[in-house]
Amino acid sequence: MIDRSITFLGAGNMANALIRGLVRSGTPASRISATVKRAEKVAELTQAHGISVGFDNVAAAKAAEVVVLAVKPQALDGVLKQIAPAIDRSKLVVSVAAGVPIAAIERRLGAGTRIVRTMPNTPALVGLGATAIARGENATDADLALASALFDSVGLTCVLDESQLDAVTGLSGSGPAYIFLIIEALSDAGVKVGLSRHVALKLAAQTVLGSARLLIETGQHPGQLKDQVTSPGGTAIAGLHTLEAGGLRTTLMDAVEAATQRARELGDAFLEKTGTGDKP
Repeated sequence: MIDRSITFLGAGNMANALIRGLVRSGTPASRISATVKRAEKVAELTQAHGISVGFDNVAAAKAAEVVVLAVKPQALDGVLKQIAPAIDRSKLVVSVAAGVPIAAIERRLGAGTRIVRTMPNTPALVGLGATAIARGENATDADLALASALFDSVGLTCVLDESQLDAVTGLSGSGPAYIFLIIEALSDAGVKVGLSRHVALKLAAQTVLGSARLLIETGQHPGQLKDQVTSPGGTAIAGLHTLEAGGLRTTLMDAVEAATQRARELGDAFLEKTGTGDKP
């Protein structure tokens, strides 16, 4: 439960997930508001969550104690310029915009702004998100605790230095896309060896879900859990041999590295756009 007035500028999937999580965890809907661009979203959000919904970003930011920047990164600069007059040091600004550094946000909103930058992922939509958060130099311990409570309502939260958030973007931020591709590939394989698409997809998804939960709940190293499935001369070791020959480990590591580098490039571009100098 959060005992502050909070507004979401932008009401896409992540904002919806966070609003749902807040309400479910006990935050009164009367403390939550959001802004949208399309009129049809007003009734949708009001009906789904019972919150106040409007179109005026400036008014919403002025009225709230916590302002969540939930617009797409490409739209963020315009929104920051728009709301800057409404932001002062009494407010906490929380950003979910991937790749946008704290320094760039502070440049638009003014020195001394209390900012927490976050990198959530889409499993937050089902309450199983993984979010990393980093605070700006003006954010307090209480601000960090409040931001943690916000994202704890939709999964687990890790507090990191901002310098590590691009790596988080490459791993857990982009990671669901990798896992969906793996599930799809496993499902295709099931079809190839004779299963129906429905059964293959159901079994593949449940296998990934169950394996992740087993790892988390036992706390065992994934190598140990892998060995428990792998019998001498058995089926699993035959499959693992093929995966190793195909370079699965290297491919996944390269994917995370490539996504991390792209996140850095996007952050550098945003910094250049706002004229903030070097990236933190």
